[in-house]
Amino acid sequence: MKLSARNQLKGKIVTIKEGAVNAIVVLDIGGGNQISATISMDAVKELNLMVGSEAYAVIKATSVMIGVDE
Repeated sequence: MKLSARNQLKGKIVTIKEGAVNAIVVLDIGGGNQISATISMDAVKELNLMVGSEAYAVIKATSVMIGVDE
């Protein structure tokens, strides 16, 4: 897989919360960190996503916000 997005995080799927149209997929990317994405149910089926499978979170954004506690 080759993509132009530079932010690619490999992980293991820990949960898939299925809805009528979309699903929330949570990846464990190591170090106690998890990342989630809302994708279509069609994509879940087409990619054959299952808990325990390895997958990539691919992040492509025009802006990223950073925040700190007050």
